[in-house]
Amino acid sequence: MRKPDGGAPAVSLIVPCKNEADILDVLLARLVPVLEGTGESFEIVYVNDGSTDATLERMREQQGADVRIAILDLSRNFGKDAALTAGIAEARGDAVVVVDADLQDPPEVIPEMIARWREGADIVVAQRSSRDADTRSRRLMNQVFYRLFNLLSDFPIPNEAGEFRLLNRRAADTFLQLGERARFSRGLFSWLGFRQEFVAHPRPASTRDDSRFTWFQMLRMALDGVTSFSSLPIRIWSLIGGAVAAVSLLYGLALIASTLIFGRDVPGYASIMVAVLFLGGLNLLSIGLLGEYIGRVLIEGKRRPLYVINARYPAQTKKPAAPRKKKKTPR
Repeated sequence: MRKPDGGAPAVSLIVPCKNEADILDVLLARLVPVLEGTGESFEIVYVNDGSTDATLERMREQQGADVRIAILDLSRNFGKDAALTAGIAEARGDAVVVVDADLQDPPEVIPEMIARWREGADIVVAQRSSRDADTRSRRLMNQVFYRLFNLLSDFPIPNEAGEFRLLNRRAADTFLQLGERARFSRGLFSWLGFRQEFVAHPRPASTRDDSRFTWFQMLRMALDGVTSFSSLPIRIWSLIGGAVAAVSLLYGLALIASTLIFGRDVPGYASIMVAVLFLGGLNLLSIGLLGEYIGRVLIEGKRRPLYVINARYPAQTKKPAAPRKKKKTPR
């Protein structure tokens, strides 16, 4: 865990990046004026999460022009949550702001977040007030995700809140103490507690032509989040199993009574096959859900590093000392 030093900036901005070479210039042109306008000292921490384009080269070019930029180059793609954690661990500021590179997290909200922090908030969450720029399917996908997660999770997350938020040093250090490998950052942020405040903002259109987040990825994230923060799915399947067993018992008793009273055999190849397939499907589904939990236990048990750093290019927040003038020796 990196601790702030005497020359540390007040604010560290964390930007996880994967294949963002075409947007970094636009991003920096929006970020720097906003951050300078706050009057706070700052650093921008890029995390290159296994990019296969010229993202790292473009970061290095920007760093050559602005010494307040730090770069963390990971050895491969470890995923957004791991990259976010790596950036927070690298940050030296008294406050840490996490922002996406696609500019759907508008930098213009950051001054208000910093103001709330200065007023005493430990965590300031940027909450989307509207999604008019998103497609109808994208809005539906997000509604399903938040409702499903908050229905099943022991630690609900705020609706329409992503990773875009500010954490003070205490909250950031506590977040880094959470050692699980299968990470769901939004849930971890909610788990932290502390004094949290919210700043509403409309969600602008993405600067990309295509969305990188599909229904499958959203389902996977929901599954990761629910299995990380709730055992309710296991308990639900226990109840389902008990209910199916009870119905099966009642049906069996009804068949026995019918045979004894009316003296006829129970017909029914079709009904038997339906029951077998239905119960077999329930078994496979419940085993698969159980496997999700066991798989996470396996991942945690291996204790592999959350990420591997390939190279580190630190920011130079301290101004270089002016050259000392040579004293003239008297003749």
